[in-house]
Amino acid sequence: MGVDLAAEPKGTAVAEVEWRDGRAVARTVTSPADDAAVLDALGRADKAGIDCPLGWPEDFIVFINAHQAGAVPLPPGGTSAGSDWRRPLRLRVTDRVVAQETGVTPLSVSADRIGSVAMRCAILLAELARRGQPVDRAGTGQVAEVYPAASLKVWGLTHGGYKRPREPHKLAELIDELSAQAPYLQIEAVAAQCRVHHDAADALIAALVARAAHLGLTLGPRNPAEVAAARTEGWVAIPRRGTRLSDLPG
Repeated sequence: MGVDLAAEPKGTAVAEVEWRDGRAVARTVTSPADDAAVLDALGRADKAGIDCPLGWPEDFIVFINAHQAGAVPLPPGGTSAGSDWRRPLRLRVTDRVVAQETGVTPLSVSADRIGSVAMRCAILLAELARRGQPVDRAGTGQVAEVYPAASLKVWGLTHGGYKRPREPHKLAELIDELSAQAPYLQIEAVAAQCRVHHDAADALIAALVARAAHLGLTLGPRNPAEVAAARTEGWVAIPRRGTRLSDLPG
């Protein structure tokens, strides 16, 4: 399954895809989706992709704690001019890896509006843990963090502009591209939704990335430092270079 998470049920979409005998069927896209709908779908999924940061940058947490204590260290050079010193406060380790690998930089969970979405996600993860389904933020368990735009770029599909209200044709074109490159995927039940609602389309893409992660086709942490960061900050599962949608049937 895939979740395009928003801060509120409106704008949140949940897509469920069933895989069997080399075929995939997009069964439903639920939107809007409240916490109960998201948690219910997560409870049924073998693997889920959530389009939302699962944590905050470690350096940002240290900075905020220092600020609370009145002991913020001065940046190098003793001035706040320039942006280099802010980069590790804005971007997690995984965000920087995604940018290096794909050229697409995720939104900053500490400095952009996506932070409000991450707050809701933290509550959902806490509830999953309470139900006996603790989430490994590094993505090795049932849940993986995903970023549809970066995945689309790796797969050679349209990855930008499809959310612009003034260019609705781009979203429809993306769904056409998806159908052409993944003929094994039956999307008739959800195609109309995905053609006009980008949250529905992103949820479907998140479900496909979840499938890639389930098959080991996504890039994971590559060294001990990245593993340590992923366990608290989260880790974005993006398809490995050279993989294609045609690899997903397994």
